[in-house]
Amino acid sequence: MPLLDSHNHLQRFADPTRIIAEMRAAGISGCVVNGTSEKDWEQVAALATDFPDFVQPAFGLHPWWAHRRTEHWQESLSVLLKRFPQAAVGECGLDGWVEEPTLEIQREVFLPQIALAREHNRPLIIHALKAWEPLFAAFEEEAPPARFLLHSYGGSAELVKRLAPMGAWFSFSGYFLHPKKSKVLEAFKAVPRNRLLLETDAPDMLPPGEFISHPLPEEENHPANLARIAAGLAAALGMASDELLQTTAANHRRFYDID
Repeated sequence: MPLLDSHNHLQRFADPTRIIAEMRAAGISGCVVNGTSEKDWEQVAALATDFPDFVQPAFGLHPWWAHRRTEHWQESLSVLLKRFPQAAVGECGLDGWVEEPTLEIQREVFLPQIALAREHNRPLIIHALKAWEPLFAAFEEEAPPARFLLHSYGGSAELVKRLAPMGAWFSFSGYFLHPKKSKVLEAFKAVPRNRLLLETDAPDMLPPGEFISHPLPEEENHPANLARIAAGLAAALGMASDELLQTTAANHRRFYDID
């Protein structure tokens, strides 16, 4: 069955080549690797160049690093998008959980990235945490592209109903299999099946122990845990595992425009 990781950060592993080999051995046939700052964009580019059949890149300025941007960050990002025609824009967005940088500073880098994705006709990958109304306000100022992903979606079913008509897709990460996150798992029942994706957000968002097939030190999340994460989500949604994998793989290809 097809396994595709719609969002991770392979560049943060000490040995991404080994991690990729272990992902392949676990049946994963591809992934989207997200840059988060100017410092890691070239690492993502190198992975996409070295593993073109496995890694699809995404380049963005994460809200946590908005205050550390350089003067030429937008130019650098545009150059990368031209260099990699298959690249998405992201990870970017708004985060009300952190005190610094402020949401206003985050908006200063988020709005241009929305415009860049729309102008280049690229999918947009969004990090949104405790900032839903600011997200809607941002979309009023800068219209989102036709396709945008709320990665590791942690919002409510009601928000799904507001976001989906705007072009939103929603990816599930294994962290939400923790019992304390049952409300998020419940919200995924409201996600249209044709807008559902699977991700690991590795090395972050570690799932509960029973969903870890590839343990790593320092509580890092191995992207090869994806198969067990998929099985957990399928059970919660009342779907057969094969059906979920077929659905999310087809959705992944449509969202990221993969032939």
